[in-house]
Amino acid sequence: MKLHFYKYQATGNDFVVMDNREGKLSFTKEQIEKICHRKFGVGADGLMLIEKHPSLNFNLEYFNSDGSQSLCGNGSRAAVHFASQLGLVNGHSTFQAYDGPHSAELLSAGIIRLKMNDVKEIQLIGDDYFLNTGSPHYIRFVDDIKQYPVVEEGRKIRYSNAFKPGGTNVNFVQLLADNTIYVRTYERGVEDETLSCGTGVTAAALAASLKGYSSPVDIKVIGGDLSVEFKSSHSGTFSEIFLVGPAKMVFEGDLEL
Repeated sequence: MKLHFYKYQATGNDFVVMDNREGKLSFTKEQIEKICHRKFGVGADGLMLIEKHPSLNFNLEYFNSDGSQSLCGNGSRAAVHFASQLGLVNGHSTFQAYDGPHSAELLSAGIIRLKMNDVKEIQLIGDDYFLNTGSPHYIRFVDDIKQYPVVEEGRKIRYSNAFKPGGTNVNFVQLLADNTIYVRTYERGVEDETLSCGTGVTAAALAASLKGYSSPVDIKVIGGDLSVEFKSSHSGTFSEIFLVGPAKMVFEGDLEL
């Protein structure tokens, strides 16, 4: 089977994207793993299919590189950029994702401002935090983030009994000056550290607000820079959450599967 694909990256989080508006594409877990494999396939953190939706601009089917599904913030931003290239959106977009409908705005220079769903609560677990921003995220604040053993410590938490059977994503966060944080993420479904995680940096920014940081929080990741805007209430809920950052097509090609 010959497949035409587009390769995207959003602050280093990379994706294989395909146009499935005709509804002809369907993949097994093993096929998704092969497409995303960095030696035997295209290589990506995830696979995205852009499909028709009866009332919104498009439907987004997102698969992690292991074939599991979740919301992907960076992937959603890349999908909006791709949908714009297909002529499905012009400036503003609405689409269906894993956790429900979203809207997004295309700003200048390939910057996408993605509206996330509201967050109802942040749980305190010892000195750490847990919340769901469309995907579950564990937050631990650390010093010297660049030397921190992200994969080793992230894997321990991801597979701990507390989060069985589904597991969780794990984010390690260092507080910096000027309302800025540095985030490194161990991603469930990729089972490794990624260069960026959109839902993860969103979770980290909301947790940082409990330590005095205010909207918009600027975020540094290995793959670049992002920002997160939000409104918080006295009851501990968050609304008007936006993930803002770049998305770019890297190349397109054909894959024999």
